[in-house]
Formats: sequence, C-alpha cells, structure tokens
Amino acid sequence: MKKACFLDRDGVVIVEKNYLSDIAEVELEQGAAEAIRLLKEHGYMVIVVSNQSGVARGYFGEEQVRAVNAQIDRLLAAQNTAVDDWFYCPHHPKGTVPTYAVDCSCRKPEPGMLLQATRKHELDLTRCFMIGDKVSDIQTARNAGCAASVLVMTGHGGENEDLTGITLAPNILEAVKILLQERV
Repeated sequence: MKKACFLDRDGVVIVEKNYLSDIAEVELEQGAAEAIRLLKEHGYMVIVVSNQSGVARGYFGEEQVRAVNAQIDRLLAAQNTAVDDWFYCPHHPKGTVPTYAVDCSCRKPEPGMLLQATRKHELDLTRCFMIGDKVSDIQTARNAGCAASVLVMTGHGGENEDLTGITLAPNILEAVKILLQERV
C-alpha cells in the first residue's frame, strides 16, 4: 500500500482567486513547487482534491476546472515537479445547474475524493495526510482516517474561526516540513 499527501488546490497549491476559471490568473503559492518536490523525494504521491462548486453554481464548466489543473501542471513542470493525480467535486446542494445541484459523498468534508483516490492508487490512508486552508479540509482528512493534517494560513486559512486542536502552518512548504518531521 502506498502513501500520499492530499492537497487542496485553491489557497494551498495556487493563490486563492475565488472561483478561478481563467488560466491566465493561475499563480502558484510561494513554496508550492518545492513542497511538492519534497513530498515526492520522501516517497509520497501528491494528489490534489478540490471542491469546485463554481461548476454547480454555473460560473464555469468542468472544462475550465481541467484547464486550470493543466495550467498548474505546466507551471509545476517548469519547476521540475508534478502532481500525481487530480480529483475535484463539481457539486453543491445550492447550485443552479440541476445536474450538479446535489448532496454528494465527494464534497469536502465528506471523504469521497480521498476514498476514490485510495481505491485508484492502492493507498493506505493511515500513512496519508492532508494540507488545506479550510477546517473542512481538516475534517475531510479525519473523516477518511488520514494519519495527520495541517491547515495553512494562505488562502482562506486566516478566516477560520475555531482552530482548536488543528496543526497550523504559514504555508504549504512549512506544512510539508511539519508533516515530514513527524514521520522521520
């Protein structure tokens, strides 16, 4: 069984732009490429799991989500690293696009995306961890049975109110260092 680090996309891997759909606006968070490289050097798969409710809200389609992910791939490749896989949830129960306006098991904090990745990549969730910028990311890791999680203060990280019992880091690179240090 393999180990992985699950990363939220917006506010963790890339700068939060609120419902980002234009690839020209994609900007890596400071330290993101180095963090991903470090994870891979330590034998972790890197898997992005992202709620993309803009699809359900009618702001953009799934093709824009995939285009943004492809742009992130290009930016990371230019820095000699890569994400191993991408999962996203296009649903939101209050969406305006009927096909996507549903409750689902993939929208964080539900663990569906992590469980799907686990099946696809034969992961051992007790050896996996997650980095996010919202408490729902941390809850997702707990709901899936991940070994650990860290909340970064980039993106929406500074907007969370109750951070009791949550490990915090200023950014993705420092979060990775904390998680790797705990496992050495």
